[in-house]
Order: sequence, then C-alpha cells, then structure tokens
Amino acid sequence: MTALPSGLSWLEASARQRLAALLDPGSFAEFIGPEQRERSPHLRLFDLPEQFDDGMIVGRATLCRTPVLVAAQEGRFMGGAFGEVHGAKLTGLLRAAALLGRDVLILFDTGGVRLQEANAGELAISEIMRAIVDLRRAGNRVIGLIGGRAGCYGGGGLIAGCCSALIVSEQGRISVSGPEVIETNKGVEEFDSRDRALVWRTMGGKHRYLIGGADGYVADDPAAFRAATQSALGRSPGLDLSMLHAEHQRLTRRLARFGNARDGTDVWSTLGIADPDAIPGLADDDFRHLADACREVADDAR
Repeated sequence: MTALPSGLSWLEASARQRLAALLDPGSFAEFIGPEQRERSPHLRLFDLPEQFDDGMIVGRATLCRTPVLVAAQEGRFMGGAFGEVHGAKLTGLLRAAALLGRDVLILFDTGGVRLQEANAGELAISEIMRAIVDLRRAGNRVIGLIGGRAGCYGGGGLIAGCCSALIVSEQGRISVSGPEVIETNKGVEEFDSRDRALVWRTMGGKHRYLIGGADGYVADDPAAFRAATQSALGRSPGLDLSMLHAEHQRLTRRLARFGNARDGTDVWSTLGIADPDAIPGLADDDFRHLADACREVADDAR
C-alpha cells in the first residue's frame, strides 16, 4: 500500500493513502484485491471508464493493535458513487464482521449512487444499512470517517446516519441531498450551489459537529483521524431502544429550536455562540473548544 506523502492532508489523499496512514503499518490485508479485477459490469455499456477495485477497498487490519475490518471509498473514481460491485463489497464486509465479531471502519468519500447503476446502487444502500444495524445490535461498532473531496452525500449520508460514531473534519460534508441536487429541484433562490460558504455553513464539518450530526471533529490530518478513531473504538458499542429514543428526542428538540432558521449562522446563534460569523475562520482547536461548550448532543450515546 502506498504510504502517505509527508504533509499531505486527508482531503488530498487517495483512499489507499488514507488507509496506510490510519492503520498500523503492515497490518492491512485486502479482500478482493486489484488482481481479481472485480469491476462494474454496467459502466462499459455507457462507454465509461472502469476501475480495478470499482472504487471500494475492503480488508482487515489493526488500529493501535485492535483488530478491525475496514472499507475505504475512492472519491476520485466516479465521485465514490455506489454501484453494484462497489456496494456489494461493503455489504459483504459488514456481514463478515458480524460473523467474526469485529468492529468496522468506513472511510466515506461519496457523492451518492451512480445514475448508471441506480437500481443496483439503491439496493446496495438498503442492504448496507440493514447490515450496519444488525452488526450494531450484535454489539459491534461501525465508525465513519468523513473528510474527502466528494463528501458524504446521497445514500452515503443515509449510511453514515446508521453508524455508531462519525468523525469529521472541517472539509468533510454530510447531507442526503447535494447542493446541485437541491438547486436543480428547488431553484437557485432556495440553494445556490456555487455559494461555497453557504454549502459549508449548511453541510460542512463544523456545522454538523455543532448540531450533533457528528461525534468527533478533527483537523485535516491523518494522525488526528487515527487518534479520534482509537478513542471511538473505546466507547460503548451496541444499539438498543433507549439509544434510539434518546436520538429521537434530540431530533425533536432540534426541529423545535432551529426549525425557523434560514442559515447556519442562525443555528449557531441559537446555540449561544456570541459571534457566529467568526465560526468559519476559527482554527480547529479554537473551534473545538467553543463547540464543546454549546453544541447540540443526544441525551445518550448514539
């Protein structure tokens, strides 16, 4: 596996470079590797390029000597979008984790489902969500890491919402509908996808952490992602009705508190932040210190 060049950010790294930086050196063993050439059977019909791993890397490894199963999406290939093979590899990994009793790390970098494989991609999303719930009910953790160029959109956003914990950087974005999708369907007056500041105020890592949509906020640095993941692996696993009830209560409170907000800055002001306009410019440590004092969180762990 290619090592991460010195000083390269998580955002700029490839999926394989992120895995190399996150996991214990030499511990990663890939399942269904490049030599097997498991590529999408559909893309050639549209005269689109294929990739030897279909943009999904899965395998086993250790992190700080803890055995885990891992999956990483390659956002540089079709925006990390889900297709038949791409989704099947993640579904299979989650089912293997249930048999082995292993925790799973998912390195998200996806724009959603491929239009060229829409039905297969949507089926894959539903199968992955069910596999995550089954794995969590069995007492295992599923931890999502989000900080890639493609963000975590569409079905990827739904999958992320099923995870035990989410770790996000400022550059990461989480949403079911992407900016261009919202603009196309509702008009530029509703959401201007070219307004990058608006995108990050609505879907970006800082905003998601402030409203409780992410459990950890880290710098755009592989070492920071590694430390936060190690911490998340030490938290209580599982999924039960009390946790779901607590999350439902939090979402109900969120709607009551922020339902009339027209911008992220309105939400931040409601949370008690005296100067919400300063949030985008805050350094990571300064932001985390401020956010931890006022962010919206559930009554119980996710």
